[in-house]
Amino acid sequence: MKPGKIRAFLLIIGDNITMSIKLKELSHEELVNISELTNEARGYILQMTTLSASGHPGGSMSTIDFLMTLYNLINVDPKNPNMENRDRVVMSHGHVSPAAYTTLAAKGFFPIEDAVSQFRLAGSIYEGHVEPDVPGIEWASGNLGQGLSAGVGFALANKQKGINSNVFVLMGDGEQQKGQIAEARRFAVKYDLNNITAFIDYNQLQINGDITGVMPQNIMDNYISDGWDVISIDGHNFEDIHNAIHDAVDNENPTVIIAHTTMGKGVSFMENKEKFHGSTLNEEQLVLALEELDVENRFDEMKKLRSEHNEQNNCEHSTVRKALNLDLGSPIIYQDKTDCRSAWGNAIADIAKLNKKAPLAVFDCDLMGSVKTDGFFAELPENFYQAGIMEHHTAVMAGAMSAAGVQSYFADFGVFGVDETFNQHRLSDINNTNLKVITTHVGLDVGEDGKTHQCIDYLGVMKNIFGFHTIVPADPNQTDRIIRYISGKYGNFLVPMGRSKLDAIKDSAGEIFFGENYTFEFGKADKLRSGNDGAILAMGTLVTRALEVASKLAEEGINISVWNFSCPTALDECALAEAAKTGNVFTYEDHNVQTGLGNSIADKMMELGLACKFTKFGVEGYAMSGASDQVFAKCKLDTDSIIKRIKAKL
Repeated sequence: MKPGKIRAFLLIIGDNITMSIKLKELSHEELVNISELTNEARGYILQMTTLSASGHPGGSMSTIDFLMTLYNLINVDPKNPNMENRDRVVMSHGHVSPAAYTTLAAKGFFPIEDAVSQFRLAGSIYEGHVEPDVPGIEWASGNLGQGLSAGVGFALANKQKGINSNVFVLMGDGEQQKGQIAEARRFAVKYDLNNITAFIDYNQLQINGDITGVMPQNIMDNYISDGWDVISIDGHNFEDIHNAIHDAVDNENPTVIIAHTTMGKGVSFMENKEKFHGSTLNEEQLVLALEELDVENRFDEMKKLRSEHNEQNNCEHSTVRKALNLDLGSPIIYQDKTDCRSAWGNAIADIAKLNKKAPLAVFDCDLMGSVKTDGFFAELPENFYQAGIMEHHTAVMAGAMSAAGVQSYFADFGVFGVDETFNQHRLSDINNTNLKVITTHVGLDVGEDGKTHQCIDYLGVMKNIFGFHTIVPADPNQTDRIIRYISGKYGNFLVPMGRSKLDAIKDSAGEIFFGENYTFEFGKADKLRSGNDGAILAMGTLVTRALEVASKLAEEGINISVWNFSCPTALDECALAEAAKTGNVFTYEDHNVQTGLGNSIADKMMELGLACKFTKFGVEGYAMSGASDQVFAKCKLDTDSIIKRIKAKL
């Protein structure tokens, strides 16, 4: 692929262009000034990476010409970095943070001295990979291949909310090897996201050398085949950069700009050397490089500032966001046997019906009938997004869209919505998103689908993500309350549920427990039965079975209490203390016994100094295919087996 004068391929634009906010037109003299700024920025890039003795100078120096030009064209305001109609820039290759920080400093977002002296310094906001604590940074990244999905989420949010602005996603050429990028490309074309422009820093080098040697690919043809327009430019020619950005924004299709660049551009002994992807200059080399660039050497000054740094001097930038003010409606009370996934579907459809004009979005991955998103689709089809079998992209896109002010729900099977997308959810959590992950078919209650689809590790996986709250409903009535609860709270939530239909849980008097007088409280356990001989602590599908166990044991004169711990990551300490007083605590779950509710409760009880006999009942190995009741029996988690195991312990 050879660079053209301005572009190698660009579709002719018709008359029906959706206009975006007009970009600035820069004169030749202004572009010359920008070239001088980028030369100075290269000097700062080298000084900050040498000062920290770590970082990625090579790619920062090949990206800086495009990035500096872009920021002098787009609609951003350093005094109001979070204005709603701003153009957004997502740095997918977050390791080129030196280029991002020097560009933002040049635009007045913060002093350049702060970024250079505090780069990669513990306690500083100027981390090694870009973070949204830095004014002007939209999305924490560095996990390559996810940035385009985040950009698609922002572009989709703007489209849905009617905000006329642009989204730019900057990527490296090596990360084009990631499959998630193809997922994002296809989605952008399906939903006509002409408000997104991608940029690829095509320096043709990655950590282990030439990109064609590491993993051959045809980047241009890949984008064209998925329906994108492609512009190919000299990434160090400011006229080309300026014109390409304007062409891309005016285009009616999603467009990628492939910029042919030179790693380490500007310093002769660094140019086209893959070593400098992640290696910095020593102080002697730095002096030579700054002399070649003909820029001021402020290294000693920056070193002194670094030694004097006080964390209190950091720029303050809050990423705290608020939940939407939604009409959450009235709970649906289920008398008859039904499944929790249907209750979720009914609840979100009801919320959609009550909030027709609110920024809501539901994402589905070819499972509408199984995850019960069809009710929402019927109420708000324009806010329903079918992403096909592209879970990795969908998880990030939904997270980014939620951060842009759209209440987003990502519904999927547990093995896809949790196990496949852990890293994507982790990055969303780092970005302080407002994502609601609703997963069905968790635990052993998948039945005939077998071990590949039995998500028996969702709690163990997600409790590693600090800001994700897991709530496991015990029956359809509690499911309804939980969905309405999380819809009124800002933050990331996982709501996992099984597949089978369940009876409505009732109290000892035969009344609906999660009925008219019930209010869900996060972190509060529900005492469903009383007893002094022991206590069963359960969650999700197993709560109904725990009640059956207690009932049969009571017929034999053994009275045990039953507790529903729907919030296994925020355990009710008072409930644990009361359960421990019985002297025998049993945890009961269709989750991996090594990482589930039992382990969480054991940790907390040890922390609280609670003493009792403690037994965990859970999944001890991959199960098999079969009807749910048969699978539970094979795993010795059916009620008869649990009764025998409890009696043996007592």
